[in-house]
Amino acid sequence: MASPISGSTSFDPQHIRRDFPILTRKVNGRPLVYFDNAATSQTPQVVIDAIVDYYSRYNANIHRGVHTLSQEATDAYEQARIKLQKHFNAAKSYEMIFTSGTTHGINLVASGFAEFLDQGDEIVVSAMEHHSNIVPWQMLCEKTGAVLRVIPMNENGELLVEEYEKILSNRTKLVFCNHISNALGTVNPIAHIIDKAHQVGAAVLIDGAQACPHLRPDVQALDVDFYVASAHKMCGPTGIGVLYGKENWLKKLPPYQGGGEMIEEVTFERTTYAGLPHKFEAGTPNICGGIAFGVAVDYLNEIGFDRIVGYEGELLEYATKALHEIDGLRIYGTSKHKASVISFNLKGVHPYDVGTIVDKLGIAVRTGHHCAQPVMDYYKIPGTVRASFAFYNTFEEVDVLVEAVKKAQQMLT
Repeated sequence: MASPISGSTSFDPQHIRRDFPILTRKVNGRPLVYFDNAATSQTPQVVIDAIVDYYSRYNANIHRGVHTLSQEATDAYEQARIKLQKHFNAAKSYEMIFTSGTTHGINLVASGFAEFLDQGDEIVVSAMEHHSNIVPWQMLCEKTGAVLRVIPMNENGELLVEEYEKILSNRTKLVFCNHISNALGTVNPIAHIIDKAHQVGAAVLIDGAQACPHLRPDVQALDVDFYVASAHKMCGPTGIGVLYGKENWLKKLPPYQGGGEMIEEVTFERTTYAGLPHKFEAGTPNICGGIAFGVAVDYLNEIGFDRIVGYEGELLEYATKALHEIDGLRIYGTSKHKASVISFNLKGVHPYDVGTIVDKLGIAVRTGHHCAQPVMDYYKIPGTVRASFAFYNTFEEVDVLVEAVKKAQQMLT
């Protein structure tokens, strides 16, 4: 299939690709085609340079030192927090809590809410959640006697909003939903979900891990109570993420961990805790990661999320049409509102086998249940092949994938 002329005339993926050193390498003798962006994105040179610069010039612990290196590191780290505040449009910089990633942020909130739940209270999650947004709430229910309720989904991979509204009651204390499904690419109606939860007095946490590479959430406009994200899906490093929490909730939640930095005063009789954000940031943080996260956010904003969304939408439309033309191929997740993720299977072929063959052809895709096993159970399948696109991918790479899938089909059926 011939590649179209992109409608994003101001968007030049070939120019952008030069920012990513890894995209020049070969895998199994072929040019790398990287379609595993939903698992982790690639890292531009400007972020790599920021990491090298930190360790080369001002590597030091932060907040507690009076010497020059410590002050420089502290300033860079806290400037990164301010960048994240502006990016997510939080009211205060101290509402942005650095974490090790999305999973850490979710567990922090789940741990804190153990103090607020009673037996018979209800927690609501969606049917398409990542395991990280299921298991912590199951653990919380076991600890408190709360009950876990599930928003069902349909064959298109869309949440049944009417059923969600029926689930809500004065027993509902917490609602958790991903912004975009990592397994299906569905963009969920989180503004409506948040509004309905607030009408019954429930707090809401949104898992933004898959959304933040593709769009720029406004936490104040959403009126969300908590929003979590990971840097490594946003062109940043692994091991660093962010939890946004409304100030009133963060003040009510108890500390997640004890240690240095999160204290105000310690004696053997009593400890008082530091204010926000340090109350939730015990120990020496991932200083370099936080700084590099800020640089990654700057990089994405310089490209512009409107341009990213437009171009990735074209890639998704093109790839969907091309894959649909393969006989015996089924795409899972056909919502009208999708991000650039395609989960599919070939009839009679295990997804792992397809992934193995396309890897031999230099193409990186993800196979399995994508840490969303309930989604796979709904479709009664062991998993899918997942191709996930980023703004540095091209139509020509999609053509390579399509031909590789056809070859896999010929070999395996």
